[in-house]
Amino acid sequence: QQTRVRIQSQSWQLIAEKLQADWSPEQISGWMALNGYEPVSHPVTNELGRDEWIYQFVLADKRAGGDLHTHLRCQKKRRKRYGSYDRRGKLPNRTSIAERPQIVAARQRLGDWEVDTILGKGSRQAIVTLTERKSRLALLQKVERRSADRVAQAILEQLKPFMDDAHTLTSDNGKEFAQHETIAAELKLDFYFAHPYASWERGANENMNGLVRQYLPKHSDFTNVSQAVLENIMQKLNHRPRKCLDFLSPFQVFFQQPVALQS
Repeated sequence: QQTRVRIQSQSWQLIAEKLQADWSPEQISGWMALNGYEPVSHPVTNELGRDEWIYQFVLADKRAGGDLHTHLRCQKKRRKRYGSYDRRGKLPNRTSIAERPQIVAARQRLGDWEVDTILGKGSRQAIVTLTERKSRLALLQKVERRSADRVAQAILEQLKPFMDDAHTLTSDNGKEFAQHETIAAELKLDFYFAHPYASWERGANENMNGLVRQYLPKHSDFTNVSQAVLENIMQKLNHRPRKCLDFLSPFQVFFQQPVALQS
């Protein structure tokens, strides 16, 4: 039996207003959770998360002749995300982002991380990128191959120093994250997978990847990119004031550093 989604018309009107203001589905759902609005999806819905119900709302508006879809950042045609077709296959024992606690979407605490990989020229070397959702702190490490064991090792090396501030980790469905159970056990955190073709569900990491590309443009050869180079990039990104952090830096927010006032 299909779960009935109970959504008040006022909520949909508010969502439409935020979409027209160019907010992403993730930003809307996180903001609503943070400000105490009723959930967009029914709490027992397992397959579709809050963000996805907003996207379905946009699709319905588009079919009805509306223009909400024109406010989405990604205008590429999307494949069907739910069904048997997924070229990358299904990883065993994966836990869907739909089961992730709402506190993660709200960015109310430190310790909720997102992970991805950036490919170098010829898809040889790759860079594992980790982003903490609340502070936007970035961690980067190169791997010689984007294999599951190399990626798992990089994640563990980068996050083990921050185990006290590592509650969840969210990735896409790439096979390079096949060792998610090992990662979760080693770091004592919960590992979640975003819906296929729903990059906005990992918006912090996607945005961070774009910032990294300022220093390592697409089609860059990572052969001569050392960890020292990546440390320098991390230093710049983590100490740069961010508007979304009220112009504090990720370093200040993550390590809860006081603001230096000018005398």
